[in-house]
Amino acid sequence: MVDCIERVIAENGRFFGVACNTTELVNEGCRRHDVGPLAAAALGRALTGAALLAALMKDGQSLLLRFEGNGPLKKILAEAGYDGWVRGFVAEPHAELPLIGGELDVAGGVGHAGVLTVTKTISVSQIYPGTIPLRSSTIGEDIAWYLAQSEQTPSTVGVTVSLLPDGTVAAAGGFLIQSLPPAEDAHLSSLEKGISALPPLSTLLAGSVAPGEILSRIFKAVPHRTIHHKELQYQCNCSHTKMEGALLSLGRDDLRKLATERDTCEVRCEFCRQKYIFTAEELLQLANLIN
Repeated sequence: MVDCIERVIAENGRFFGVACNTTELVNEGCRRHDVGPLAAAALGRALTGAALLAALMKDGQSLLLRFEGNGPLKKILAEAGYDGWVRGFVAEPHAELPLIGGELDVAGGVGHAGVLTVTKTISVSQIYPGTIPLRSSTIGEDIAWYLAQSEQTPSTVGVTVSLLPDGTVAAAGGFLIQSLPPAEDAHLSSLEKGISALPPLSTLLAGSVAPGEILSRIFKAVPHRTIHHKELQYQCNCSHTKMEGALLSLGRDDLRKLATERDTCEVRCEFCRQKYIFTAEELLQLANLIN
């Protein structure tokens, strides 16, 4: 099944639903960063959460999730755009923890003390960050807590990553349900029943149940219509020019020192692991651009 995301709205305009399948893009992100099982589960949940939130934005807009906790994974970044691109990375891809009840300890990997920062890019001149303390460090619940605290929008978020014995991703995806005031108790109760009646999300996704069908099951008793459908893919917007900007941040003296110490300098994108090579001459040219 092709990775995709779908959004619906209740006919009364007071409830939104978003669901996505992110299996292939999560696999791609995990492959690029050579992650272990714990990092795969945490990064996959974060990538899925970013895709869900980005679907609530507008064309050309994007957002960045930054989970920073005191667990061994240290930091997880996930960025997604309304247009369907998603990318991310985890600071410690090979961190490990003992299983809890046979399950990966994602909360322990993230850490029970830390913050979630959500940065929304509306335009080049409109960038809005918001930060909250981590609530459970399970990723999905923290995103829902952010929406409730920072945007005063009650939400239910479910994200899942299921791994095969060889560490590859068998299924990944999630859903997000939002209620806008004033919410109707009858419809709210119906949606809660729809969510509680769902089989495990990983089972649905592994069984090729499409995001639209997942939303149809949740909204079964609530009249609704589809308003958004896009394919998703792991995609990075790095370039040689953007890496020049990263090198310029080193300052003139450090760039000149690098140029004298080596013939070439390798810069690697933290999101996609793409390598960019700069010659000593290029480093000196960049240094000369700094006053």
